[in-house]
Amino acid sequence: KQNLQRPEELNKKQHHTELFNSDYLIVRRGQEFQVKITFNRPYNPATDKFAVEFVIGSSPQFSKGTYIPVFTAKERPSPWEGRVTDTADNTVTMGITPVADCIVGKYQMFVAVVTPVGIRRTRRDNSRDLYILFNPWVSADAVFLDDEKERQECVMTEMGIIYHGAYDDVAERDWNYGQFNYGVLDACLYIMDRSDMPIINRGDPIRVTRKASAMLNSRDDEGVLVGNWSGDYTYGVAPTSWTGSTDILLSYANSKMPVCYAQCWVYAAVFNTFLRCLGIPSRVVTNFYSAHDNDGNLKTDIILDENGRVDRGRTRDSIWNYHCWNECYMSRPDLPTGFGGWQIVDATPQETSDGMYRCGPASVKAIKHGQICFPFDAAFVFAEVNSDVVFYSRNKDGTMEPVKVNRTHIGRMVVTKTPGDVTRRDITDQYKFPEGSTEERTILEKAEEYGCQREKSNPPVADVDLVLPTLEISRGDDFELSLEFINRSTQHRTVEAYISGSVAYYTGVTSYEFLFRNPTVKIGPNQSVKESMMVEFKNYVKHLVEQANLHFIATGKVKETGQIVTTMKVITLHNPKLTVTVSDGGKVNEEMTATVEFTNPFTFSLEGVYIRMEGPGIMLPKSKYYSLIPGSSSLTWTEFFTPQRAGRSRVIASLDCSAVRQVYGQASVTIEP
Repeated sequence: KQNLQRPEELNKKQHHTELFNSDYLIVRRGQEFQVKITFNRPYNPATDKFAVEFVIGSSPQFSKGTYIPVFTAKERPSPWEGRVTDTADNTVTMGITPVADCIVGKYQMFVAVVTPVGIRRTRRDNSRDLYILFNPWVSADAVFLDDEKERQECVMTEMGIIYHGAYDDVAERDWNYGQFNYGVLDACLYIMDRSDMPIINRGDPIRVTRKASAMLNSRDDEGVLVGNWSGDYTYGVAPTSWTGSTDILLSYANSKMPVCYAQCWVYAAVFNTFLRCLGIPSRVVTNFYSAHDNDGNLKTDIILDENGRVDRGRTRDSIWNYHCWNECYMSRPDLPTGFGGWQIVDATPQETSDGMYRCGPASVKAIKHGQICFPFDAAFVFAEVNSDVVFYSRNKDGTMEPVKVNRTHIGRMVVTKTPGDVTRRDITDQYKFPEGSTEERTILEKAEEYGCQREKSNPPVADVDLVLPTLEISRGDDFELSLEFINRSTQHRTVEAYISGSVAYYTGVTSYEFLFRNPTVKIGPNQSVKESMMVEFKNYVKHLVEQANLHFIATGKVKETGQIVTTMKVITLHNPKLTVTVSDGGKVNEEMTATVEFTNPFTFSLEGVYIRMEGPGIMLPKSKYYSLIPGSSSLTWTEFFTPQRAGRSRVIASLDCSAVRQVYGQASVTIEP
């Protein structure tokens, strides 16, 4: 008779799994864990023969690594190392080391004893199941990351900050990754089951991340999240309303149906939870001015008519104000030496790769060095950060001629959260060499040799500059927009200008033009002239779409020289804030309160309002619905919660309705043990 006692808390501590809210043993591969076995009499190593057996999947086979017997006797070699570390009375403690490239997932454990009448095996008992995860702490594992601060952030941290807005006015979105919450690990394994991924591939981080990048979107495989950029979220949760990944993953695992709705940061955030949960170091990265180019070249084409006005019907490529993807850390034995480390994976369905909506893993170093042929999808990512914006003038006969090339607009800044801090870290230099450096030119030429088409022509630069100011504007403000015309020549210049202001989605798609002017501006030699316009809230309020971006583009033609001048600016309107307060004196397992307060700053009522609140390690997701919040009235919502663990955390809250999206607030909390 044997009963397998729960292995001590020691395993969890040594394997960095103590934060998982689970009753099962969770260990990491390539590292020893202890199992205690109690027999019905003392163990005699000379005569007693037994094995601890591990089984994964529905048809375990020794040859496939899905049935692993671990012996104590040296004469029977085991794929996984086993040794007796302690014996006391009828109890044997055994140390077992899964190989560093074993399958990641949930195993069943048995003990088999050789008796005179054959082999006797313990009965199937769910409580003895264990999970084996990737191990970034062990050098033999493909995901080994030799930097403790980075590991603490990219594997162990549940509190995230995702950057959005505009590159010169960056906004933050707090997110609870919740990778250690109850049920999340099972949900992540369910995603792999659902994808029909062969169990023997599940120890390879390249295959796991590539499969997951397809499985996190619902296009073509009933994956986790349904994308929706339309502005109508009647049949689901608005992307801007989510505060964390827990609800999304548990809902998918329970309903077995894709969850509505996501946009890029939601895909990236839930993917991040999946990666951190399984033990693959990962982070969410934001690229400001991300090219989404529809015809596979390194150009984002903006087409102007013969007068210099943007031809919206013919301009197909879009520039996303920002785009979020993930980086995960792993070796790349399939690539030449030096291209391991951070890899880009992107679950937002933009382009199909090998017939599926997925992207990556693509080596960040390969992107920086222009090795765009390396698998997987390096060319697509290279274009997202390196495209040129090319303005074409369309002549009356339909021919197109490049009139201006902007080589610095796209991939303006790439950022992620600083490890161990709540500040942001600029990692643009990991993706590209400094603008205008000789290395940068060499890299772009190399990419061209591999078949990326770039704009060859260098149209002469006009001697008139247009400048739009950087403005910080709150929703509800009227403001003055002044466009400056600077004449750098020694002669008079006349510009026939087109100034357009539209409401735009963060994907660069415009929905409504609320401002259009076409002044003719005369500028003396070496002079500058400002053309000012009042922009009134009432003119654009009815047309605002969720992320409240105003997109200004000014173009024009210099009468004297025929040259084209252009400038673009994205202004992200600042939304009202939620105030979140937390009661004093936080202690583990002692009840606390969190209060969300909001005042509707507008004259109109807000209808169909959802408020959500959660906090990493301290509060599971909660939500509340208000059918109406009248203009200038206030609401207060208080919830009780009981923190599960000590340390620093945040309570994150969001308010969302069709009239105003992305209203956020947070409170920092320190919980004493």
